[in-house]
Amino acid sequence: MNDITITLCTPEEVRERASDGLAALLVDAVADGASVGFLAPLEPSEAASWWTGVAGLRDVWAALDPAGRVLGAVTLVRDDKPNGRHRGEIARLVVHRDARGRGLGRRLLDTAEAHAAAEGLTLLVLDTQTDSPAEALYRAAGWTAAGTIPDFAADPSGTLRPTTLYYKRLG
Repeated sequence: MNDITITLCTPEEVRERASDGLAALLVDAVADGASVGFLAPLEPSEAASWWTGVAGLRDVWAALDPAGRVLGAVTLVRDDKPNGRHRGEIARLVVHRDARGRGLGRRLLDTAEAHAAAEGLTLLVLDTQTDSPAEALYRAAGWTAAGTIPDFAADPSGTLRPTTLYYKRLG
């Protein structure tokens, strides 16, 4: 995993990677059951359109292997309201099935957190499907569960599942 680089993508880079690497990553996550906002089967064109649509609206980090293949990604959404400029949301932390179990999710999360702190954010929030593998990652990284909402979002198969909200103070 030491040969994997994590890079903050410019909006242009997000758009360039949207139709291949980023779309394939999102399709893989949904096919594996990740509740990241889409129902299965997720078409590559829909995934690419989503990435293109968020270019410039959120910070996007991509984890790239030496050949440039996207193995993971995470996004940071900044709150633009005057009373919320101190906080952000971690969203769409995904790691390709081929790269899981080697700490890449934690590296992506740590990178986004460090960037948020450097940018002056003092609070991060996220939500994840309750009892998903992601919960162990967030708890190990020092995130605090704030509560659970039943039937919050449908998983890729369309079944309503509970979601747990998390927060983390920075600095």
